Amino acid sequence: MKIPYEGYNPNWSNQFNEIKTDLITTLSDFNPVIEHFGSTAIVGLSAKPIIDILVGISSLSELDLLIKPMLENHYIYYKAYNKYLPNRRLFLKLKNIKDCYLFQQTYDDENFLPHKEINNYRLAHIHVWQYNSPDWIRHIAFRDYLIQFSDIKQEYSELKKRLSLLNWKDGNEYNQAKNDFIKIHEKKAIKWYNSKK
Repeated sequence: MKIPYEGYNPNWSNQFNEIKTDLITTLSDFNPVIEHFGSTAIVGLSAKPIIDILVGISSLSELDLLIKPMLENHYIYYKAYNKYLPNRRLFLKLKNIKDCYLFQQTYDDENFLPHKEINNYRLAHIHVWQYNSPDWIRHIAFRDYLIQFSDIKQEYSELKKRLSLLNWKDGNEYNQAKNDFIKIHEKKAIKWYNSKK
């Protein structure tokens, strides 16, 4: 499969703000901190047109408590990834909630994740972490680092453009191909980010 790759779209920011408003209501009991991250959050950076959203909660004990309100509000729960990242919960938001009937509410077996089938329906990935945990910080630091250093942003954009020309088994394989670049610059980003505090 090819990974969709588009030039920067200012509407990504608007889409994030709409989803953020919905998440604030859906997760009102948890007082979440909500941030736009990933490539769609960086002005001028090309990206696959899926909004990545960080939701920060105060305690890991809340992770499983928020699943029910997310499902009730038409988010799809990718439980299958909990075994790899036990301190994160991953949800998908579809472009149109009327399409939810096409998919399961919860996917707890990665062999049945609808990678190709769901591509045209996805609007956003919602990643729930504990606020200010190391995982939260590494995502925010990498985002801010790319915003700050245009040469690194350009290098990342060129890498993604090259990778978008190739065929991938699924999005996970594509993400793995970016992993070396991200891990190298994440370390630098975290150091830079912490130096500003």
